[in-house]
Amino acid sequence: MAYVFLVCAIGAEILGTSLLRTTDGFTRPWPTVAVVACYVASFWSLSRTVQAIPVGVTYAIWSGVGTAAIAAIGAAFLGEPLTLTKVIGIGLVIAGVVTLNLGGPH
Repeated sequence: MAYVFLVCAIGAEILGTSLLRTTDGFTRPWPTVAVVACYVASFWSLSRTVQAIPVGVTYAIWSGVGTAAIAAIGAAFLGEPLTLTKVIGIGLVIAGVVTLNLGGPH
C-alpha cells in the first residue's frame, strides 16, 4: 500500500508543478487553490509512504520521478528546450534513485 501512496504523491506533485504557471505568480485564486491542494495531497501521501518505506528512499523516488516527469512535460507541452545536458542530468537523477533502491532492504 505504501507504493500506492507514493504514486499518488508523485502524481499530485507533478500536477501541482505543472499548474504553477497558471497561477500567474499566485495572483489567480482558483489555479492557486488547485496548486496548493495538489501539494497538500502530495505531502499527505508522502507522510503515509514514509510509515513503511525509509524516508531517504521515499524522497529519492518522489523527487527523482517528479523531476524527470516535469522535465519531460516541460519539453513536450510547455515549449521548454530539452538539451543534451538536461537529458544527461535527468539520467543521473534516475541513476541515483535506482542506486538508492539497490542500497539495501526496505
